[in-house]
Amino acid sequence: MAKGKKFKKAVDGIDTTVRHEIFEAMKLAVQSAYANFDESVDVAINLGVDPKYSDQMVRGAVTLPHGLGKEVRVAAFCKGDKQAEAKEAGADFVGDEDLIEQVKGGFLDFDKAVATPDMMAKVGQIGRILGPRGLMPNAKTGTVTFEIGNAVKEMKAGRVEFKVDKAGVLHAPLGKVSFGQEKLIDNLRALVDSVNRLKPSAAKGTYMKTMALATTMGPGIKVDPLTIRKLSEG
Repeated sequence: MAKGKKFKKAVDGIDTTVRHEIFEAMKLAVQSAYANFDESVDVAINLGVDPKYSDQMVRGAVTLPHGLGKEVRVAAFCKGDKQAEAKEAGADFVGDEDLIEQVKGGFLDFDKAVATPDMMAKVGQIGRILGPRGLMPNAKTGTVTFEIGNAVKEMKAGRVEFKVDKAGVLHAPLGKVSFGQEKLIDNLRALVDSVNRLKPSAAKGTYMKTMALATTMGPGIKVDPLTIRKLSEG
């Protein structure tokens, strides 16, 4: 596909084949943004795991210190006193069977979903609707819990769920270009720390093999994996 003039101007002077020191890579990613809207910044990490084996699956969630820079609409599937707890925490849509019926009818005007364990048998009825959209609550990511108020607050604050794909690559958003380099690095540090803590014992060799940063419209900026440890050093 042909690249536009704005794209070519944005990448002028940037060698996208070179692996950059991690702080320099973030700086270049932010500088290369050229759209007339506040672009998102995303990271892709190629992990040294084989996801076809269950003991090498990497999946989790992290609350980014600076959030994602956008409003997150949360649906909470719960009943009784937990409904009041979810509403007080800021959930946008709260219900039990009634909310499930709305989803069956096509309602999907939310970005995240949480549920209490006693609702999961019924939420399972809409698993085929929520699952493909990444909205199905899951205990492994902390979205199936009786602490539903805390879960809602974390999501509204910028909680990011991640899961390695079939190719061993993990994709995650880090925030907006307008955050600036320092806040984006803080968010990246939180993500990398979380992914490192989830390293499977069955994974052999280099865990974080490659990394790339990119804005919504910008080019992919490759990161020298040997410099990733600088994130932990501050």
